[in-house]
Amino acid sequence: MFDKLVVLEDKFEDLNMKVSDPEIISDQSRWQKLMKEVSDLEPIVSKYRQYMKTKEDIEAAKDIIDTSGDEEFRELAKMELSEKEEEMETIQAELKILLLPKDPNDEKNVIVEIRGGAGGDEAALFAGVLFRMYSMYASGRRWKVELLSSNETGIGGYKEVVFMINGKGAYSRLKFESGVHRVQRVPDTESSGRIHTSTATVAVLPEVEEVEVELNMNDVRVDVFRSSGNGGQSVNTTDSAVRLTHGPTGIVISMQDEKSQLKNKEKAFKILRAKLYDIELEKSQKATAQERKSQVGTGDRSERIRTYNYPQGRVSDHRINMTLYKLEQFVNGDIDEMIDALITTDQTDKMQSI
Repeated sequence: MFDKLVVLEDKFEDLNMKVSDPEIISDQSRWQKLMKEVSDLEPIVSKYRQYMKTKEDIEAAKDIIDTSGDEEFRELAKMELSEKEEEMETIQAELKILLLPKDPNDEKNVIVEIRGGAGGDEAALFAGVLFRMYSMYASGRRWKVELLSSNETGIGGYKEVVFMINGKGAYSRLKFESGVHRVQRVPDTESSGRIHTSTATVAVLPEVEEVEVELNMNDVRVDVFRSSGNGGQSVNTTDSAVRLTHGPTGIVISMQDEKSQLKNKEKAFKILRAKLYDIELEKSQKATAQERKSQVGTGDRSERIRTYNYPQGRVSDHRINMTLYKLEQFVNGDIDEMIDALITTDQTDKMQSI
């Protein structure tokens, strides 16, 4: 591991010299690429340098303990040694995490698709709760939420809602949210107070550029039609709505939220590219999960991952057997504790498989 860190430090120094070269600065495309490499390496190199400094401090403390004739000075050195050895253990663990292979999608924006599942109107209402939860979480991190498509029920719920979250690292934080979310609560319409169980599915897709996914336009049928509102009435006098049908996969994307056909088409293709990319990503994740039997990130989007129990005020993630008794705060966007635990579990699993 440390041979690799020496090489990375040398590369970091070399890159720093290059990004200061006026000739490279004049080539903005190349300069930005090199700056990203510098940014990616900086946390690793910084932690490695902290490791080397701590190692020197440990050696110095040991030297004092072995050679000093001042007993008080030696006791201070022993305290210093104990502290630095604890610090060293933490640094080594952090270095291992930093050296884990990075998910190339981690820094990307995400497209989130939430669909009401089993449970009728109650499932649609729960889909609305999840949409609000992720929107509030994004707002707390100063990320931008852009609604792409929605199919409302008229009672505050959604049969389906698709939105984009724009923010650095959005995918790294939200990628483990994909799966079936289950809610247990007493609906407002239930006079006997009986608890109902409903579900909603969440899919978190990394935003992809055109060059990242192979899309043969001959495989896509594009239909245009007039937008319709509740009850099916026309809400637009022009054919601004767009429907894409991808022949090989059968994926259908309908977009009518914008008044411009061009904008609807652009959004629809953005979602289609993300879905095609996700199909390949899911295959890759399943293969990886079979190799290392990961608890999270298995790629199985039909898996029930979490239960929101309102009578007991708890939310439980079944992949990592974690339960939090703060449901109200959780559905109001306070989900970092759960996300951190999922990420830590995944990182630990990857380290054990190295």
